[in-house]
Amino acid sequence: MEIAVIGTGYVGLVTGTCFAETGNNVACVDINEEKVRMLREGKVPIYEPHLDVFFERNTKAGRLKFTTNIAEALENAKVVFLALPTPPGEDGSADLSYVLAVASQIGKIIKDYKVIVNKSTVPVGTADKVRAAINVDAKVEFDVVSNPEFLREGFAVDDFMKPDRVVIGTGSEKARKIMEELYKPFVRQGNPIYFMDEKSSELTKYAANAFLATKITFMNEIANLCERLGADVDKVRIGIGSDDRIGKRFLFPGIGYGGSCFPKDVQAIMHSAEQAGYNFKILDAVTEVNEAQKHSLVPKILDHFGGSVVGKKFALWGLAFKPDTDDIREAPAFYMIDDLIAAGATITAFDPEAMGTSKKVLGDKISFAPDQYAALEGADALLIATEWSVFRTPNFDKVSSLLKEKVVFDGRNLYENVQMAELGYTYVSIGRGVVK
Repeated sequence: MEIAVIGTGYVGLVTGTCFAETGNNVACVDINEEKVRMLREGKVPIYEPHLDVFFERNTKAGRLKFTTNIAEALENAKVVFLALPTPPGEDGSADLSYVLAVASQIGKIIKDYKVIVNKSTVPVGTADKVRAAINVDAKVEFDVVSNPEFLREGFAVDDFMKPDRVVIGTGSEKARKIMEELYKPFVRQGNPIYFMDEKSSELTKYAANAFLATKITFMNEIANLCERLGADVDKVRIGIGSDDRIGKRFLFPGIGYGGSCFPKDVQAIMHSAEQAGYNFKILDAVTEVNEAQKHSLVPKILDHFGGSVVGKKFALWGLAFKPDTDDIREAPAFYMIDDLIAAGATITAFDPEAMGTSKKVLGDKISFAPDQYAALEGADALLIATEWSVFRTPNFDKVSSLLKEKVVFDGRNLYENVQMAELGYTYVSIGRGVVK
């Protein structure tokens, strides 16, 4: 099938590459000429496991191409995916200006029937707005479909190739058949394609992310309570996670969620609720708790150092909001950095993939180390903000030799209390008390 994908960000690039992997011819469009030049040269601008392999294979095969010319990409396309940014506005609403501007362009360009697919995460009612924007100038039949993505950063290629479900919102039988044919190779193992109306599919994406954000935040509240009551949050997590009504996933406590999806989508669904005259109290609380949680390790650091960290140097492991990505949007590490620098400390950081993106934002605000151990040299303590696998089993003898003090503040609970006590560390984690 001939496909156009407009937007080569995280969602657009994964979408285009994975559709090409199943034999489709995909033209990806972006207005950023420099980015398109890089893509044509075979350079993948984001870090996502396995994406580079698929990208190289399909560009070499000629199934995956890149252009700045939207008319060229749409000429032969049967399906057009809109994978455009929808950043949050000051009031928390999703900014649809990019989506609607492109929709207006499409209306002027299309000369035959096409299925226009909203792949971006968009508020309820966006399909209607896109349809209206295209209709202003369109002289031919078309359908607008909602097809939200459920991609986890770090697992996006696997999630796309083997989705646990595909959600498609359309009232058109013609569009339904085309979308069913397109997704058939991805659900051969029997995972479902759910067809529904556009508004329900749009809300499904927001509802899913808001629920997962709530689950994480609930566990962080339990962790904070554990610290006050002397309970162990890991034992509580295992105890409740074994209940299949609750499940084991998204129950790991830490220093808050970040990234491009959860914060933005929670804000957007709250804004939609407000516009509908409904006060979404649970999500108000989720947002408030998560913002506080991003700062929760700093008071513990200050307490250990007698209330002041002026002149202290800290090693920071992890900058990305989660492992297996270079995405630093709303990353808790950055909140910790701001708090500690404001308190008079200096920081040397290391992240396996997010150093480049971090340097663009932080500049010389902190120092960057070439590896995780170099970050430790002369540091008063180690701080952990991202649960990269490479941080899980470090050489503790080497860690001890490089730190001034054997002190670790772990925002992701990577190590066991007993282990750290045996090694002679002061170990502060989330919801498990302090080991000395």
